[in-house]
Amino acid sequence: MSIIQIKNLAKSYRVYQKKEGLREAFRGLFRREYKTVEAVKNVNLTVERGEFVAFLGPNGAGKTTTLKLLSGVIYPTSGVATVMGFTPWERSLEYRRRFALVMGQKNQLWWDLPAQESFRLNQKIYRLETEQFEATLDRLTSLLDVKRLLGRPVRELSLGERMKMELIAALLHDPEVLFLDEPTIGLDVIAQHKIQQFLKQYQEERGITILLTSHYMKDVAALCKRVVVIAEGSVQYDGSLAGIVDVFSKDKIVTLELEEGQSDAGLERFGTIETRNLPKVALRCERNRVSQILTQILNEYTIADVAVEDPPLEEVIAKLYTQVSRDQNTNNEGQS
Repeated sequence: MSIIQIKNLAKSYRVYQKKEGLREAFRGLFRREYKTVEAVKNVNLTVERGEFVAFLGPNGAGKTTTLKLLSGVIYPTSGVATVMGFTPWERSLEYRRRFALVMGQKNQLWWDLPAQESFRLNQKIYRLETEQFEATLDRLTSLLDVKRLLGRPVRELSLGERMKMELIAALLHDPEVLFLDEPTIGLDVIAQHKIQQFLKQYQEERGITILLTSHYMKDVAALCKRVVVIAEGSVQYDGSLAGIVDVFSKDKIVTLELEEGQSDAGLERFGTIETRNLPKVALRCERNRVSQILTQILNEYTIADVAVEDPPLEEVIAKLYTQVSRDQNTNNEGQS
């Protein structure tokens, strides 16, 4: 049985349309205009136990709203969802003891106190035995290399150190499901890498189910085999990371290293030149013509090395978002 099941889940809000000007502001005291914003609409999704799933989408796509629904923070407008057999928005104590939510832009730790004090509070909230609590805390602080920071006030920690402490606080009660909303937002490359390594190791060791939202494609590539893309409030893609490129990109990037003395004149015949930094030239070519193009190039030029790669994942995802938005606007115009 799937650990997370979502069927036709939707969440909409009534938003007050405030107009400019004193007269309109006065009129708004007596007669207000609202519009309905669909943050999530008809999302259908299943996640198996032990999966590490990336939940991608542009700002405002409904990713965070979906995580809030699954964690019981907000109620849906319609649809159903279960996590480990529980309906999240019923907010049962048993459910709350078995999942965790970490939001990169929200703090759950006491700002002016050392992180270890917040951890002790979590121990009481989740009724953890002292021996179990101390063993788990020791393991997590060792994995994240933050033992020396436990006595320092949270406000004195760097952003990367605070995020490590947030993860520890979320994992102290050994949850079966972890929702991560932008856990590496604002972190430098080194801090991102350390968080990625920790999450990967922890998930493999504990078999925990993780649903991750992130704008950093390196997070996704490093951690997730399955990707769910949500845009305009609905799921637009559900499959492997490699599958996104296959489905939504028609190009390949061919990087040529020319032999010394070999001119690059005429290479633009085979595709669009992305970069020219001799002796290397990168060409964007049609995916289905790569073999033919390489054969021609090798016949006409002296090549020292060649590499064929997919376009950057960020580029492919951005094109997908743009296409979905364009289709949605076209549909709305057709309904007007």
